[in-house]
Amino acid sequence: MTVRTRFAPSPTGYLHIGGVRTALFNWLFARAHGGQFILRIDDTDQQRNVQEALQPILDGFRWLGLDWDEGADVGGPYGPYYQSQRLDRYQAAVQTLLAQGCAYWDYATAEELKAEMEAAEKEKRPKIYSRRWMAETDADRARFEAEGRTGSVRVKMPREGECRIVDRIRGEVVVPWSGEQDTVIQRSDGTVTYNLANVVDDCDMRITHVIRAEEHLSNTPRQIFLLEALGFPRPEYAHVPFVAEPGSKNKLSKRKIANYLKNAEFKKVYDHAHAITAKLGLETTPESFNPVLVDFYKTVGYLPDAVLNYLVLLGWSAGDRETFTRQDMIALFTLEGVNKSPASLDVQKLLAFQERYFQALPLEQKVERVLPFLLQAGFTVESEVVRQIVEAAGPRLKVAGDILDYSEFFLPDEQVPYDEKALDKHVRKSPGADWVTGLRSLLAAAKPFDAPTLQAQVEEFIAAQSAKPRPVSQTLRVLVTGKEVGFGTYETLAILGRERCLARIDRAITIV
Repeated sequence: MTVRTRFAPSPTGYLHIGGVRTALFNWLFARAHGGQFILRIDDTDQQRNVQEALQPILDGFRWLGLDWDEGADVGGPYGPYYQSQRLDRYQAAVQTLLAQGCAYWDYATAEELKAEMEAAEKEKRPKIYSRRWMAETDADRARFEAEGRTGSVRVKMPREGECRIVDRIRGEVVVPWSGEQDTVIQRSDGTVTYNLANVVDDCDMRITHVIRAEEHLSNTPRQIFLLEALGFPRPEYAHVPFVAEPGSKNKLSKRKIANYLKNAEFKKVYDHAHAITAKLGLETTPESFNPVLVDFYKTVGYLPDAVLNYLVLLGWSAGDRETFTRQDMIALFTLEGVNKSPASLDVQKLLAFQERYFQALPLEQKVERVLPFLLQAGFTVESEVVRQIVEAAGPRLKVAGDILDYSEFFLPDEQVPYDEKALDKHVRKSPGADWVTGLRSLLAAAKPFDAPTLQAQVEEFIAAQSAKPRPVSQTLRVLVTGKEVGFGTYETLAILGRERCLARIDRAITIV
């Protein structure tokens, strides 16, 4: 048997961290067994989905390197892979179920169903539909429709016995049929629901292992009933725990971002990323751009391998080990290693993985990563200058977008903004004000104009002034960069070069 797994996102424009973690488990399981991973698109809900919202999802998977063997954009032998293009298959399945007596036309109104459920609750009975408005014959259908009712098709679940599910993660799960509701499988407008489409698609696409989020476990008995009624083979099931909120056991949701921002660590990562997007001129909102969504990490320059390494550990483990290459993950991944309990999203730990991976990159690869951010921000850059900045910044660059913290190196000298508080503290007042002329003369005469020479001559200046190193260094930094923070002062001076340093000092003098 060739292992075949699938992931079926709805094209809503968002690629959720929890969904990607589930997709990763499917991808790893398929790759570990030499099988195929299928990307199927659940686009039957036309009220919710828009076609243009699919591209960010495909882009996100490609960015992560989770390639798919069949599905959207790539095709394959068992397509079409868009549910909206498979309606004839679903209708055929509905007709088969009706003919076998495993489904029925129902004409209950929403109000009547609600009244039934409320009565059952009041009388402490199971909330199981009575089938009072079931049409067993064509004459029944005609009578109901003459009353102005519209019909939908419901699955006719057994009322006795039990369903046994062997779950690769949760073990044996036993569900009494008596508690299973006759859910709608075809709406009154002719469209079908998730449970039926899912079963038909999995059979047609030869899916052998259904690896999905645990909230779908409740759907499994109905899907097993449907597939057995249709004569389909039963796949193996594995229901993975959901990804939980930061510091909580509640399910992670993109709709609760306001609550998550009350968490100091979450907000720190959020603010860091939004500062980068602001420098890129991107308009972002908490709803569309936050750490719950994969695009958040892609946009600000996280490394895909760092994100995947973190995600694989959300609910899976291989002993105490934490760092894995993709090949390591494929070699070691098993469904038995997946935990039953949810794991919380820890954005600071994810950032720590990112820092570790980024610092391990060769210098030239770091330069390749940061260059697109500078170009996107509209800067004209020289690769050699960028290389010097990246090398000097070292661990200050946590994500590729952090290169924008050093925009002072790429701005024309006359456009460098000066922090007024920094000018007041280090340039306008003594002792900094007393050093400006001497420091300018020192830079004008220094030969060669490199970091070691500059450091040696500034240290002589400090000794002559009976000053402390840090105040002099801060005065120099503010004069040439306009701000107090940055990497080494002497590296900064050397990268800017003599002419630019002198031009900036002269401009600072005029501002003061």
